[in-house]
Amino acid sequence: MAANPRLTSFAPQLLVDDLDKAVAFYRDVLGFAFGPSWRGFYAIGRRDGFEIHLKCAPKTAEDRANRHEHEHLDVYAGVEDVGALYDACTAKGATILKPLAPTPWGTKDFYLEDPEGYIIAFGEVLHAEASATP
Repeated sequence: MAANPRLTSFAPQLLVDDLDKAVAFYRDVLGFAFGPSWRGFYAIGRRDGFEIHLKCAPKTAEDRANRHEHEHLDVYAGVEDVGALYDACTAKGATILKPLAPTPWGTKDFYLEDPEGYIIAFGEVLHAEASATP
C-alpha cells in the first residue's frame, strides 16, 4: 500500500525590488519572522507554520498594473479573527485596498497592498457551511 505524501509547506515566492523594505513590511506589519537573507537577494519569513519567500528580482510593470486594475490577488490567507488582523494592519499604516467586509460567498475579507504592489487578501469563513460550497 502506497503512503499518501503530505505537504509540509506551500509558499508563495514574491519578486521584490527592495528586499530590506519588503522584509520590514512582512515582519513589522504582518508579523513574519525572518532569519538572515541568503546572499542579500532571498529571504524566507515564517508565521503560524506558513512561509513567504521574497526574492530580489525584476517584475514587469504591465503585470502589476493588470493585477491591480482587475483586483487579481497575489496571495490569499485564511485567518482566525480577521478583524484583529485588520485592526493591527490599519494601526501600522498598511495600504488598505478593500476594507474589511462580508462577501457574498460567506467570508469576511480585506485586501492590502504591500510596498512592492502585491495584493494580499485576508479572510475568515463566517459560516462553516460556506467553506464547503464551491
